[in-house]
Amino acid sequence: MRSVRAAPAEGSQAEEMAAAEVLAAKLDRPMGILGVIFLFVVLGQLLVQDPGWTRTLNVVGWVFWVIFVAEFLLRAYIAEFQAAFWKRNWWQVIFLLIPFLRFFRALQTLRLLRLTRVARVGGIVSASVRGSRSAGKLLSNRIGWVAAVTAVVVLASSQLLYAVGSHTDYSKALYEAALTTITGSGLTTSDGFSQILHVLLAMYSVAVFATLAGSLGAYFLRDHSVEQASKDATPSSGPVEEQ
Repeated sequence: MRSVRAAPAEGSQAEEMAAAEVLAAKLDRPMGILGVIFLFVVLGQLLVQDPGWTRTLNVVGWVFWVIFVAEFLLRAYIAEFQAAFWKRNWWQVIFLLIPFLRFFRALQTLRLLRLTRVARVGGIVSASVRGSRSAGKLLSNRIGWVAAVTAVVVLASSQLLYAVGSHTDYSKALYEAALTTITGSGLTTSDGFSQILHVLLAMYSVAVFATLAGSLGAYFLRDHSVEQASKDATPSSGPVEEQ
């Protein structure tokens, strides 16, 4: 009897999870666009000095983040907060919570300045993850997706170099981050964070080169195979000899 009763419950859980995935698919495009815009909002928060613009961008950033949290909670509600949903999306919870470390900036009076830096770095990383996921949702072409993710990596790494103090000039940080992301070399700073980031960007450049090489190879091989198949399917137009 227990197995008979458990079957409908398992079927209901599967239906709820499927409904949550359907909702996520419907929200992919609008949330993806917001994710890309949010990445530039974070960049503006990092660069602007005017108090008015700073307040405006902070408000816009929090509005975006509330939308992201609401979308996630709506999907969790449709899935009825099942354990399977949290196991599948636990990493999103981490990235949604990191920016809220900014509320602890009051601890600066206790000279815990590192917490502020962690909050800023966490916000940049969260925005970059959201931006890369948004690029994956908006673009189906592999080469276009790689190009978009690479642009997100360049923006995020340049913001990190500027936020942690490795570079005091953002234009130079952006130039060196782009050069390192594309070629694997280019960072002139030698602090610990820059060295770690240099290794990560060099690994990323190798992975991107391999992906592009594979995509281009598959493209030309596909065209060649299609052309060969069309030639094989074309009937011969020569004269037919009579027996």
